[in-house]
Amino acid sequence: MTSSQGEQRSGAPDRPSAKGADIERASPNTPDRLGFDVAAPAAILVDAGNGQVLFEKEADQPLHPASIVKVMTMLVTLDAVKAGHVSLDDPVRISREAEAMGGSQVYLAAGETWSLEQLLEAVAIASANDAAVAVAEHVAGTERAFVELMNRRAQALGLEHTRFVNSHGLPQDGGEDANLTTAREVAIMARELVTRHPEVLRWTSTRTKVFREQPRFVMVNTNRLVGAVPGVDGLKTGFTNQAGYSVVATAERDGRRLIAVVMRTDSDQARVDQTSRLLEFGFRAFRPVVLAIPGEQVGEVRVRGGQPTLLPVRAGGMLYVLTLGGDRRGVTRELVLRDDLAPPIEEGQAVGWVIGVVDGREVARVEAVAGASVAPVSGAARLWQWIRDLVGSVGR
Repeated sequence: MTSSQGEQRSGAPDRPSAKGADIERASPNTPDRLGFDVAAPAAILVDAGNGQVLFEKEADQPLHPASIVKVMTMLVTLDAVKAGHVSLDDPVRISREAEAMGGSQVYLAAGETWSLEQLLEAVAIASANDAAVAVAEHVAGTERAFVELMNRRAQALGLEHTRFVNSHGLPQDGGEDANLTTAREVAIMARELVTRHPEVLRWTSTRTKVFREQPRFVMVNTNRLVGAVPGVDGLKTGFTNQAGYSVVATAERDGRRLIAVVMRTDSDQARVDQTSRLLEFGFRAFRPVVLAIPGEQVGEVRVRGGQPTLLPVRAGGMLYVLTLGGDRRGVTRELVLRDDLAPPIEEGQAVGWVIGVVDGREVARVEAVAGASVAPVSGAARLWQWIRDLVGSVGR
């Protein structure tokens, strides 16, 4: 087996199917190594395209997320829309439970009817707790059933420290269990949301919008980074006295999208300032190093019992890593092939992974795909291949 760059090996490990779950753990990009820090107890900066962590600080510390839980509320709801279970045009009748919600709200009244899209807009722009409950009830019948869907989705994403107890993020009455998550797992949720459902950015980038005319009520985006920091088009703020001021923000510049999470700052201004600094650092300090372009041949593998016997392997997508200043030192590419490759193989079929490695650590990967079709050969031809391979090995 040969490779055009880096190493090739067999035995590709299983990977989560959810794109958001590819965010690496135990990143070396800590404040001490980078010489950069933010004034927040916990933070993380992630490239949305490949999941690479560019900065982290106490990113696995479980904390109260407050309204950041609405990232999962929107994700579960838009998953249901995409699956055809509900529609954005669905009329949603407001319940007394939704009407009774306090905190941030759009003052829904029991018996009113709004479209699911209007309610999602209220969640995304105004962080409306009453709208979040109405959405949850429409999707799952009850908020309790919807919370079960939220926790199942968290498990599917591999979120080990995340627990949801409601759809809105307010503290539970009566001392019940609270919502918990980490900065890293917020970033995973956010990456899943913006990559699977980029339409959410239409709402989260809206600064103001009229929700109702009589009596007139104008929603104002709780995320003050929108319109203030270049490229920011989302995503969600959170605040309670218990949780402090937190935000997950995303910005796109020159085709690069970053996701920044800053948790438990002591004021709204602090979360704005520190998140802005984190995003500016990411866009300024890091540059992409491209390791493979879609369709590029990255190696070949001998397929026993197949015709042809040598299968070209191509990158199934763009593989890149981000390094400080675009430094290529310590950057390599590996091709990891499945152990069970056997004909027939169809052109374009996934056969493993192309992996980007920085200083010995995997930071990004894309699928490796077959560059041609391989058909099974007859018994006589298989015997001839075996004899040929045997003679060749003896000759070496």
